[in-house]
Amino acid sequence: MLIDRRRLLALAALAAGCGVTGARAQQMRFFRIGTGGTAGTYYPLAGVIANAISNPPGSRACDQGGSCGVPGLVATAVASNGSVANINAVNGGSMESGFSQSDVAYWAYTGTGIYEGKPKVDSLRVIANLYPESFHLVARKGSGFKSVADLKGKRVSLDEPGSGTLVDARLILAAFGMTEKDVKAEYLKPQQSADKLKDGALDAFVSVTGYPQGAIAELAATSGIELVPVEGPGVDKLLSQYSFFARDEIPGDVYKGVAGAKTISVNAQWVTSTKQPEELIYEVTKALWNDNTRKLLDAGHAKGKVVQLKTALAGVGVPLHPGAQKFYKEKGLMK
Repeated sequence: MLIDRRRLLALAALAAGCGVTGARAQQMRFFRIGTGGTAGTYYPLAGVIANAISNPPGSRACDQGGSCGVPGLVATAVASNGSVANINAVNGGSMESGFSQSDVAYWAYTGTGIYEGKPKVDSLRVIANLYPESFHLVARKGSGFKSVADLKGKRVSLDEPGSGTLVDARLILAAFGMTEKDVKAEYLKPQQSADKLKDGALDAFVSVTGYPQGAIAELAATSGIELVPVEGPGVDKLLSQYSFFARDEIPGDVYKGVAGAKTISVNAQWVTSTKQPEELIYEVTKALWNDNTRKLLDAGHAKGKVVQLKTALAGVGVPLHPGAQKFYKEKGLMK
């Protein structure tokens, strides 16, 4: 996993330049946000949020409206393998928080699904629901694929181990009466998948992500792609089995010259653990939803506009952290 070291060095230099020593220096707190690959949506969006909630010693003071971050906090976006890896890191204490698909978070907390037979991650808690993540099935332009069933015998990347995408890819293959043994499966990061598709070494790849996703957008603009629909009786059954899936559609021209496609989605959620202090998570949640963060989200990433307080509790199947709960009660979003 890679930490944005330039950001840490810059913040350290800022603290030094402001004469932050002794007792004040000890007030600096680091708050890592586990994300995904750098070419996905988690990483850049978490970078925007990390910037918004940070307010290291020596920075400007917050006004009464809370128009800046958490005093003394240095938040960083950390690249990782995705949802499963982030939950494991949060549970193990190597991350203070992370982004996760709602289905993976639910399974981890309840010890069901992919966590069947494993210890429940009962310390897992939610800070906020963020935005829908759409299941992208990306194929070479001119592939002629009309359905998931057309992937049989083809070279398909299902994303890397530890990712929520791999979990969902297996479920969707099963909905169409297939397993990963029915395709020539590879397990690559989104950027690697895009590169191999461009070179003709892959026929398709999957990515569960908020659109537009960087690697897919670049591929569409340079080589051309097709989005394969994820719909039909198999998907109807899948939606009846798993309440965290929802019908979705990737609009036309989200990716240059690419027709839209019907698909399904899950929610991206920001999770932490009971090990994190109530007051800290309260301040983090408050900073996430202040006016300054709203401006940064709207300007910083295409999916940032969808991150809204009104949907902060949508599809949350894991308990809220007490600090987050305190904030939402104050805002009247819950009793």
